[in-house]
Amino acid sequence: MTHSSLRLLAEDEADLSIISAAVQDAIFKVSDAVWSPAKRRFTLRLQRFVWEAGVEKGAGQRVWAAVSFDGVLSVQSKKVAQSRRDAFASLLAITFEPEEAPGGKLRLGLADGGEILLQAECIDVTLADLSEPREAVARPKHDI
Repeated sequence: MTHSSLRLLAEDEADLSIISAAVQDAIFKVSDAVWSPAKRRFTLRLQRFVWEAGVEKGAGQRVWAAVSFDGVLSVQSKKVAQSRRDAFASLLAITFEPEEAPGGKLRLGLADGGEILLQAECIDVTLADLSEPREAVARPKHDI
């Protein structure tokens, strides 16, 4: 199966749920999470599991991608090893908690109870694949 690079934009909760599904089980280095206060942008460079390709055999595929959050006013984190810049985190979901419209909190849920919380003016999220896919080392697996 050939890979079609994803390029998605989210401006509401329905769009955001599609991006969230596309980045489920993505992994990233803590050092690849970048907050640019002057630009009001938070960016994650990550290795996205290519769920949309299906997994017929082997462990599946991963692709380098970037998720950019614009209109970000502040960033907080919980259970993220910021002192260990080479540590990895696994992104499980991105959700939005509306506050004063159109603003709210974008919550990036991480494995092991970690999270990154972005206070945002609105939902303005972009996902773009940056490379061709490669074979994954392992297929993501969760205990339910």
